[in-house]
Amino acid sequence: MTESAAVDTVSAAQAHATGQALSQAFNRIRQTRMTGLPFLNPALHVEAVGFRPWENRVVGVLLTPWCMNLVVFPGADKDFRTLGADVQQTWVFPSGDYDFMGGEEMECGPFHFCSLFSPMAEFDDQGAARATAEAVLDALFVEDEEARSKRLKEQREAAQLKGEPAPLSRRGFLSGGRLA
Repeated sequence: MTESAAVDTVSAAQAHATGQALSQAFNRIRQTRMTGLPFLNPALHVEAVGFRPWENRVVGVLLTPWCMNLVVFPGADKDFRTLGADVQQTWVFPSGDYDFMGGEEMECGPFHFCSLFSPMAEFDDQGAARATAEAVLDALFVEDEEARSKRLKEQREAAQLKGEPAPLSRRGFLSGGRLA
């Protein structure tokens, strides 16, 4: 399935609603299990940042006074695994591979999370923490040079097997095909 086809199965509104359900769950946790703990950053509150469709799933960043996590929800993915306490799932993004653990809350159901920051003492205010979360999401979808080179090599090899012209790298395109 292509990425554009996958994005069509989960709407931006559904992704936003998923983030809001997660935010409700963690506001409940903040008001119950986390009350009075010394490592909470009092300048921060719970916020779901940038939740969006991604390959038949939903991805975004959860920001709390105690942690910042990259989060993946099943969206329309029927094969999404609920992870036990000792099980990890690696998700492959354009920027690289990331290991996630599992969680589940009554307001939002099962999800996978990857810790970005914990505790949150280094953030002076909500704006700084939100800007970091947004930067993480922007970087997540930028393909690194190694991944791009690997993808182009695989495409060239596949094209050779089919007898088709190989796709050009940026350098090859700019040099008129003279350089790979």
